[in-house]
Amino acid sequence: MNFLFHMLLSGDDDQLLVGNFMGDFVKGPLQQGRFPEKVRQGVVLHRRIDSYAEHHLLFRRSRGRIDPVYGHYRGILVDMFYDHLLVNDWERWSDESFTAFLSRSRHVIESHRNAIPAAMLPILPVIFDELLPSYGTVEGIARALARLSRRVGRANPLSGGERELVRLHVELKADFYGFTAEIINYASRLRESLVRPSFRSN
Repeated sequence: MNFLFHMLLSGDDDQLLVGNFMGDFVKGPLQQGRFPEKVRQGVVLHRRIDSYAEHHLLFRRSRGRIDPVYGHYRGILVDMFYDHLLVNDWERWSDESFTAFLSRSRHVIESHRNAIPAAMLPILPVIFDELLPSYGTVEGIARALARLSRRVGRANPLSGGERELVRLHVELKADFYGFTAEIINYASRLRESLVRPSFRSN
């Protein structure tokens, strides 16, 4: 789950950040009243970003580079690898230091605990104390994939998938640069559309 990428694409709105951050843990329709309105829009932002990535040529190219043995888990691997690449070139994409960004984002998210799905609350310390700070290293990605593999609850090839990051680092980095520049522009336009009366969630 590429928490970091979604957090970066939330812009400066705290409630959009909360909704975008927790998007993978929210299932079903997003009728008004289910969450505070801006949090709900953040979940919609998350879903639109995921859809954009899923169909983007460069993301699909990265996914196609991964060994077919990983099957439909290749998209998850690319998500994680892109977070790794994001951390390692953070200053290119943000004026805020990585440490300051994590600290600020954690404060915002934890101050909105009442809106966070119950299933996500226990792992907030894991995300901010262990996962995100370690994403800049291959070893950190390896630990994150091993943890995710155990959470899936059925046989899967995720543990050990960091070998593909090492094998394909140059190619993935080239895809990542082009993709990230475009999705940042897309997310900026999408955030602006959230304030328009014609905006509809789906």
